[in-house]
Amino acid sequence: MSRRMRIYYYTVLGALGGLFGWQIAELLGFVGGQNVYLSDALLGGAIGLSVGLLIGLAEGLLTRSVLRALRAGLISGLFGLAAGIIGLPASEWIFLTIGQVTGLEFISRTLGWAFFGLLVGLTQGITGGTQMWKGALGGAIGGIVGGIILELTRQLLGDPLVGKALGLVILGGCVGIFIALIVVLLSRAWLQVTSGKLQGTEFILDKFLGLKAPAAFIGSSVLKCDIALTDPEVEPQHAQLKGADTHFTLEDLSMKKGTFVNDRRIQTHRLANRDRIQVGDTGLTYHERR
Repeated sequence: MSRRMRIYYYTVLGALGGLFGWQIAELLGFVGGQNVYLSDALLGGAIGLSVGLLIGLAEGLLTRSVLRALRAGLISGLFGLAAGIIGLPASEWIFLTIGQVTGLEFISRTLGWAFFGLLVGLTQGITGGTQMWKGALGGAIGGIVGGIILELTRQLLGDPLVGKALGLVILGGCVGIFIALIVVLLSRAWLQVTSGKLQGTEFILDKFLGLKAPAAFIGSSVLKCDIALTDPEVEPQHAQLKGADTHFTLEDLSMKKGTFVNDRRIQTHRLANRDRIQVGDTGLTYHERR
């Protein structure tokens, strides 16, 4: 899907994650226990697992790969679980030790949600093509914005259960939308599929651009390639992109099919903005932002 659809998916799935996390917490009775830290850890873990899992699924859905969706969802869910278990008790500790004295309880809880969003955002550098700091920055901003809205919603609405449910939905949506926004706005290089079964899909390449970064493989194998194309004419590992800080070099790895740039068969080629790539029956356009 396009980068606009990335923002939509991340927002909707993040919001659903917040809703599911609240439902899990309510059903299992995590809230209101005698030990406030244990209660917060369990509540945070449930919310983090749900939000992280569903936001992670977005990456696989964008590339229409069930395997990638499950892998990304599992990794993101585990990070979210850890973020919730650590973040909420930490914010409660700040509140109990500092907030009650200085009146900063609102800020302390918001910082806990910021940490939560930061860890969830980090996973985008593992499961997607962005640099880790960009996902982390987006997640932290989303956690701050969503955390503020969550705390305000809980205070302003008369029904605490409704306020918490609505606030968590908004929190999850904020974490999702800001991760996607920062990644999209700060992305330096990406491939857009212009023809074939994945037409409209965009693969962000930022984490592969550095001189010492790993190469990005293009092919039909989800297990062997970073850019997996559902095209029977594309070999399992058809081509590779190697970054050099300022540009990418595209190298053909195919045995017979060949790789074409601007309608010319290449062995190696330094990519320039708007170059047209053809592998099998799939066409791609390379984009870069200086």
